[in-house]
Amino acid sequence: MSDSLEGLRRRLAEFARERDWEQFHSPKNLAMALIAEAAELVEHFQWLTEAQSERLPEAKREAVRLEIADVLIYLVRIADRLGIDPIAAARDKIALNERRYPADRVRGDARRAAEYEDDA
Repeated sequence: MSDSLEGLRRRLAEFARERDWEQFHSPKNLAMALIAEAAELVEHFQWLTEAQSERLPEAKREAVRLEIADVLIYLVRIADRLGIDPIAAARDKIALNERRYPADRVRGDARRAAEYEDDA
């Protein structure tokens, strides 16, 4: 298998087809599963300090690694079911954010885009 997002997409589609799970993999169900997995990821960081979150013990780091995998898997499946290229979507979003958050205007300031409009 290729070590690419497309290779992963194909492998996940095959995995679901082999188990007759396509019937359960509606975008709605996949989005709900994605949120559940994202919550499981967040739980590993709950109550940690910023510094602790950057220095996870190896066992916790491995658990986080597997939760990240779950989040990615569901995200790739949603994109596949909707015919969305997630790499192209991410490139488009980065370009949009570059316009919304010009570096010379927002450096070191983490407000939302609409809040910068108040400064104009």
